[in-house]
Amino acid sequence: MSVDIASEINLQDELILDAGAAAALFLEARTANSWAEDEIPAETLEAVYALTRMAPTAMNIQPLRVLWVRSAEARERLVAHMADGNKAKTLTAPVVAVLSYDTDWHELLPTTAPHAAGMVPTFAANDALRQGMAANNAHIQAGFFIVAARAAGLAAGPMTGFDAAGVDAEFNEGSSRKAFMVVNLGKPNGMVDRARLHRLEFDAATATV
Repeated sequence: MSVDIASEINLQDELILDAGAAAALFLEARTANSWAEDEIPAETLEAVYALTRMAPTAMNIQPLRVLWVRSAEARERLVAHMADGNKAKTLTAPVVAVLSYDTDWHELLPTTAPHAAGMVPTFAANDALRQGMAANNAHIQAGFFIVAARAAGLAAGPMTGFDAAGVDAEFNEGSSRKAFMVVNLGKPNGMVDRARLHRLEFDAATATV
């Protein structure tokens, strides 16, 4: 179901996207709770990441790390840490992505930001700063991840209803990665369980100074 904002403000006149792309990425895309049975090839996931990595991040630090959960065994391990309302849809999604941020992103600065490589010791000495930058910038990347999945023809079901400490113990043990979001992915099956909820109007959500 599309929203009527496009007609209200002549949205298409203001976009460089064509109407089909705007609909697929924004206006008609829905958070998914059920899926078509299509298998998702590895090449599709590679395409999703190829777009995701283009998100803007401070100093190009790129702290997002993605764990693709495919096997039944790994799925069961993950579902054990999901909130009750998220268990069934996570069990049935063709692919599940566990999104984490890497608090040791600074170690890759010589690759991601060679001009800032000299700051590695400064960041190494400040855990709180590194973690804050990792979390903030990985959330930016997560937004791009969802849109990238839509661009690849997938429906996405992002969730934060899970035991993050449990997921970290299960999948990130011994690493500097911290899970913050789980995203179910699959081909949309055309089924939605309710009408789209209201979006805030421009005047309610923005101000100009």
